[in-house]
Amino acid sequence: MFSHNKRLQYTVRVSESNPGLANLMLEQFGGPQGELAAAMRYFTQALAEEDPGRKDMLLDIATEELSHLEVIGSIIAMLNRGAKGMLAETVDQQAEMYRALQGAGNDSHVTHVLYGGGPALVNSAGVPWSGGYVDTIGEPTADLRSNIAAEARAKIVYERLINVTEDPGVRDALNFLMTREIAHQKSFEKALYSMDKSFPPGKLPGDPRFTDTYVNTSQGEGDRTGPWCEGKGFSEVIVPSEDSLPVDGGDGHADVKLSRGEKAAVDAFAARGKSDPKRDPVTGADLGTLQQEEAKK
Repeated sequence: MFSHNKRLQYTVRVSESNPGLANLMLEQFGGPQGELAAAMRYFTQALAEEDPGRKDMLLDIATEELSHLEVIGSIIAMLNRGAKGMLAETVDQQAEMYRALQGAGNDSHVTHVLYGGGPALVNSAGVPWSGGYVDTIGEPTADLRSNIAAEARAKIVYERLINVTEDPGVRDALNFLMTREIAHQKSFEKALYSMDKSFPPGKLPGDPRFTDTYVNTSQGEGDRTGPWCEGKGFSEVIVPSEDSLPVDGGDGHADVKLSRGEKAAVDAFAARGKSDPKRDPVTGADLGTLQQEEAKK
């Protein structure tokens, strides 16, 4: 059960209206790296989590992400507030209003007209929020790694948003949100490595013939070696060639056993669509070329 506290987790102070900046901030409200996506990702993971410690952590962070959604949404609402009033009361002439909302080439006029200046569940390009942003797979070792990456991506977006505004209050609130992404990364990483078996993800072990093998498929200038191919855990580097492929020692072809009826149907299908390499018919493209040549004469 959720209980709402009317005070924000972090105070929001905005110096002036800025619809263009508000439009950029939508990326962290309804975008793929945004706070709603994070809250839904961790909340749904928590519901299915069997470990009581990880379940509690996921519920804590999911709920905090909802509070961050409220913070970023409040920033957007404050940045839009002046334009919202003018839009609702038609203070400016239409052309002036349009120029004000579209200042600096942003698309804020779209979200203003559609949503009245409020924070909409879209990203900065106007794409609606999607449940497809929640990339949970139900395996803690995989989900925790995905969560770490999601928090890292969100931190980078916050850094970029900080870099596009000089408003000290907005920068301060964004810095707080960015910092909390770091704290969440730490929690997820500690939870991952507190498990007895965190790698490889899942239950089944890999085929020992291939788990310690690096396949060097990019040859020539720029070819490099390092711990990603010759460090601990790697015992062999394969350079694809006629001698090394296929890596399983087979003939490298795809094959399937068919019943007599299936084979007869496939053979009939192949015969019906068989091409004749000796046949070179005149095509529409040929006729067009001939017409162009005749026109030139």
